[in-house]
Amino acid sequence: MNKTWASVIAAAIFEVFWVIGLKHADSFWEWGGTATAIFFSFYLMIMAARSLPVGTVYAVFVGLGTAGTVLAEIVLFDAEVQLSKIVFIVVLLIGVVGLKLLSMEKGNEVSGE
Repeated sequence: MNKTWASVIAAAIFEVFWVIGLKHADSFWEWGGTATAIFFSFYLMIMAARSLPVGTVYAVFVGLGTAGTVLAEIVLFDAEVQLSKIVFIVVLLIGVVGLKLLSMEKGNEVSGE
């Protein structure tokens, strides 16, 4: 995995933090952490989109962020575990991996503008 894909994954991790923060923050410091996570999330995603296809970056960012948020809600906040929810998360992650593999297959062809 190269540095650019690591940025996309880090952006998705920050996305999980800010989405949880939007729901659960109730103090100045929690809102500050949420705002910081938003900044880093979008900064890393924008930097990755400079060398990878924008659509692929966004799809992977949102897919990983969605899966991470659902899993964090289950693990940290005792959200209800539903088999259908887990199946759809797995399908989503399969799509994300497929997009990553396709962008690796094309190499610099797509990003060489």
